[in-house]
Amino acid sequence: MRFCAEQRLRRQLDFQHVRNNGRRHDCGAFMLWHARQADLTDVAPAPTARLGVVASRVAVGNAVLRARAKRRLREVFRNHQELVPAGHDLLLVARGSLNRLEYREIERKFVDACRKLFPPAHA
Repeated sequence: MRFCAEQRLRRQLDFQHVRNNGRRHDCGAFMLWHARQADLTDVAPAPTARLGVVASRVAVGNAVLRARAKRRLREVFRNHQELVPAGHDLLLVARGSLNRLEYREIERKFVDACRKLFPPAHA
């Protein structure tokens, strides 16, 4: 699946909403924040889950390391976005240890967190 522009958190207000009203889950190499999408505008909530990624210079390192961390987190979300219900916002905050892990380990941590936070609905 693609990761399109409608799936990105862009406005500072959206990031603040997730941090102020959401819940967090510690995944070790990154922190996962999640919240229901806010009705901050007249527009209806997006029909898909949205993602914001943060990698600070203090926590992750120079620009090359920050870009790599953000790329890896976006790719994990892109590959497993079906685990996050529509109408939810995710904020992934990278830590320095993220770039020392193999991609499969990051992927496993993300999938485990999503399965714990958003259990599948049984019919």
